[in-house]
Amino acid sequence: MREIDKLLNIMTELRSKCPWDAKQTHESLKRYLLEESYETLEAIDNQDQEHLKNELGDLLLQIVFHSQIASEKNHFQFKDVVDFISQKMIDRHPHVFGENENISAEEVQNNWEKNKHKNENRRSLLSGIPRHVPALLKAQRMQEKASTIGFDWNSSLQVLEKLEEEINELKEAIIADNEAQKFEEMGDLLFTIVNLSRFLNIVAEEALVKSTDKFRRRFEFIEKHYNNDVEELSAASMKELDALWEKAKEKEKNE
Repeated sequence: MREIDKLLNIMTELRSKCPWDAKQTHESLKRYLLEESYETLEAIDNQDQEHLKNELGDLLLQIVFHSQIASEKNHFQFKDVVDFISQKMIDRHPHVFGENENISAEEVQNNWEKNKHKNENRRSLLSGIPRHVPALLKAQRMQEKASTIGFDWNSSLQVLEKLEEEINELKEAIIADNEAQKFEEMGDLLFTIVNLSRFLNIVAEEALVKSTDKFRRRFEFIEKHYNNDVEELSAASMKELDALWEKAKEKEKNE
């Protein structure tokens, strides 16, 4: 028996004999699909191969689970999922499975987006981005898609100039104390920062996650100094907190 057949059979048994598994729906499983995706990303970030293996298994389980639910309703089977993605990869890689073209990775990406738009009959290049995608990632994907048809800046220096412009516009909104304008200009500033990240070949979402984790480590270092006592922490002066923050930074450098 193939390994995947073993998992498919297990899922069939669970759906027929386990009360919890039997009552699950596509909707009720959404949170688990999201959780498993984030846990997989965390394993990658931690470079933990054993954890990554396990999380990929959990992700595969979600795919099998959804396929089984669909199969019971005569919508599609796991085999259809595999057949679809196999054909899709062949169709989207004509330079590998068809014409023998010597093209760059950037050209492959651009062709992928254009073929995706053409084959799926989408009204817009941007319509294929799910609404549940985190905002930073959504902004970067939109920019990447727009770039495939040449709607883009020429260099990172141009983006930096735009960034300065957006900062100045936000300053003006703050001085004017215009709440609606501040809200809009902050959004424009964030969107431009994502654009700069893209030009620097940095995934903005991942960069912010890393900085957020760094902030948490340093803040928890400060909390530990005060034995996690909120009252002591609140009573500390900004000078004391800054000194501990610098100490946490120095500790990280030496690790």
